[in-house]
Amino acid sequence: MDQYVKDQVYTESVGKVPAVTLGFWIIKILATTLGETGGDAVTMSMNLGYLAGTAIFAAIFAVAVAAQIDSKRFHPLLYWTVIVATTTVGTTLADFADRSLGIGYLGGSSLLAALLVASLLMWYRTLGTVSIESIKSGRPEFFYWVTILFSQTLGTALGDWMADSTGLGYTGGALVFATGLAITLAAYLWTNVSRTALFWIAFVLTRPLGATVGDFLDKPLDHGGLALSRYTASMSLAAAMVVLVLVLPQRSGQHPA
Repeated sequence: MDQYVKDQVYTESVGKVPAVTLGFWIIKILATTLGETGGDAVTMSMNLGYLAGTAIFAAIFAVAVAAQIDSKRFHPLLYWTVIVATTTVGTTLADFADRSLGIGYLGGSSLLAALLVASLLMWYRTLGTVSIESIKSGRPEFFYWVTILFSQTLGTALGDWMADSTGLGYTGGALVFATGLAITLAAYLWTNVSRTALFWIAFVLTRPLGATVGDFLDKPLDHGGLALSRYTASMSLAAAMVVLVLVLPQRSGQHPA
């Protein structure tokens, strides 16, 4: 009985998401870039279209996130698999809404921003916090992944809007979002702004940064890209992610029970 109690306390005190370190953000940016090139590889290079691509990646996401939520411990490869799944389905879903449904980049970004805010508010009203420190059981983890899915989809629409509609191009758009991340880092280092708020701001900004970098890698030269193969770019990014996940410290960290 004593061992059972100890196991229960351990389960409740250990989070199911990785500690937020520099390595976390490097892998996150690689994942968001992979989401863009991987999503485009299926919908464009394979000519399956946005709707079919969304269905494929949504199925992968459903299986991966179910395994993640069912897991009792933090598993780095599983966690990052779910993150990549959210970026790929976010890419194809945003493209479907923006282009196939004709909502447009600004309309899609506005709608997804509203959904993201609504998700965070509902999470906060239900559990009293949106901190990742609370991700130790089913309900907060459900809110966590819904919020992440909205943020990843928003990032695609926002990245496309910044690169295409404003005329800044992929490099200009990437610079804007990188600057936003730098400002967020400065706020973290030199202000007392809520760390939870800064985390979600940075989490959202890394997605359009990855989206614009991914487009820069695989879009044609006459569109401002490098015209790299989407398959080659995706496999290279995936390999780099796996290496970093295995090499860099991946821990959930113990929190007060």
